Amino acid sequence: MEKKRNMAKLLWLLMLFSDIVPFSCEKSMRERAIELMQDARLIDGHNDFVLQLRILYQNKISGVNLRDLNRTHTNLAKLQAGYVGAQFWSVYVLCSAQNKDAVRLTLEQIDVVKRMCNSYEELELVMTSQGISDSRRIACLIGIEGGHSIDSSMAALRMFYDLGVRYMTLTHTCNTPWSESSSKGIHNFYPSVIGLTAFGQEVVKEMNRLGMLIDLSHTSYSTVKAALNISKAPVIFSHSAAFSVCNHSRNVPDDILQQLKKNRGIIMVTFNADVLACGRKVVNISTLADHFDHIKEIAGSESIGIGGDYDGVERFPKGLEDVSKYPSLIEELLRRGWNETELKGVLRENFLRVFREVENVRNTFEVMGVGESEILQEAKHSCRLDLRKPQPQPSKSSGFPSVAQPISVTLASSLMLYYIS
Repeated sequence: MEKKRNMAKLLWLLMLFSDIVPFSCEKSMRERAIELMQDARLIDGHNDFVLQLRILYQNKISGVNLRDLNRTHTNLAKLQAGYVGAQFWSVYVLCSAQNKDAVRLTLEQIDVVKRMCNSYEELELVMTSQGISDSRRIACLIGIEGGHSIDSSMAALRMFYDLGVRYMTLTHTCNTPWSESSSKGIHNFYPSVIGLTAFGQEVVKEMNRLGMLIDLSHTSYSTVKAALNISKAPVIFSHSAAFSVCNHSRNVPDDILQQLKKNRGIIMVTFNADVLACGRKVVNISTLADHFDHIKEIAGSESIGIGGDYDGVERFPKGLEDVSKYPSLIEELLRRGWNETELKGVLRENFLRVFREVENVRNTFEVMGVGESEILQEAKHSCRLDLRKPQPQPSKSSGFPSVAQPISVTLASSLMLYYIS
């Protein structure tokens, strides 16, 4: 009898203990988030770390330890702590370089990405979706942020692709001669451009042919609509958020989100506090998660990725101050009821699907000719050398044969011989 009473007391104590500590036998949300990210390491769509390397060190990185650099949101140790498996490094150059030295500056940024990724065993430069899947390190990819980097040249676009660039944002905060930005009043380049010009449409087609991802972050509503109507491949927004949650010009309206779903593209949600919260002082992980919830409702979880924009802006949500903090977002989404399949998509699988489809479209375009469109009026720009054949000058109305044309031909021939010799 006494034994039965003791057993009953023991059972009662066990029940009481389980009520007091209800999750003692379950994994915490944090543990679930970590395990999920260990299994599906993040592909992040946008990081401006290499811009900071130019600003802080003039791209002289041989004497800088990038493993524990503490002047930036990003270093290699933090990337590993954040379970980042692949990172698109933005090779952004300022809009003020447009029509000047944007191409050279972009080349220099590509160079520093390659030197960085070749100098550290934690990093590996890749150029394909399969390269990301195969990598056991942090896969490095390159994205151009702003069409001004190609200087209205299809040839420059192709050469950038050959150097490893795998996406191009059609604009930054300035119009190009062929595409319209969502930002107004920041720069005064080409104010009459609306959406995509005929040349801009050819740029989109050439990117399809190359297998380069079309990035529509920073572009105007008209540019987005035109690109979605033209592109045969899925597009991306590498670092944007939901307009219905925060009506910032950088963000994506619901009708575009619906069209993005039909396109099978992806919006990689930014962590930029100014774009997330529209001026509210309190910006936290919940603020960011509201954007994820809204986009999921409109376009489905398969249309979502992550593009933190670290080192590109100053202000981030509380709790997401640097690249080591990504697990905190996944923890919050688990708490909100997102399942593990949805989150593996957000972390990795959605982008890989898009990248593979872009590559598949390229493969179907192999029979297409190379895009040779050009903007003819650009040759008249004061910074351009006009290499077109000079037109013969009409003879002067006098009784003698004009000597202007022979002299100019002789001068041109002499100059040619001088430069060849």
